[in-house]
Amino acid sequence: MTLTLDRKAELLSAARLFDGVDAEGMDRIAAVAVQVDFPDNHVVARQGEIGTGFFVVVDGSARVIRDGESLATIGPGDFFGELSVLDGRPRTAQVVTEGPTTCLALASWDFEAVLLEEPRVALALLRGLALRLRDLTEGSRH
Repeated sequence: MTLTLDRKAELLSAARLFDGVDAEGMDRIAAVAVQVDFPDNHVVARQGEIGTGFFVVVDGSARVIRDGESLATIGPGDFFGELSVLDGRPRTAQVVTEGPTTCLALASWDFEAVLLEEPRVALALLRGLALRLRDLTEGSRH
């Protein structure tokens, strides 16, 4: 089933990374997001490769694996690939689907364009990344 623009915005807004992004910003992000359906056991992101996409899980789940060790299972509202998209460096982990999984994907060039055009989105993203970094350094999450 193809997602409408409104539904994409709603699903993307469930990701903690976008906490603080207003409706206009979410609509702008949703406009460049592409729905991608992955089969079971599909490698969506490979550790060590340069990433060109950022993903938000819409339906299904995936495992986050670093150096062969499973770190976490992620599901709807969770996201991955943001670091490689933002800094252009290799991915720090591999992400493999557990069953059919649907994601919304944002290409790095589209995501960067949104950040340049919508400073409020960039600020909200920075706050979301800071929160995630704080969670990682103060807890034992992925």
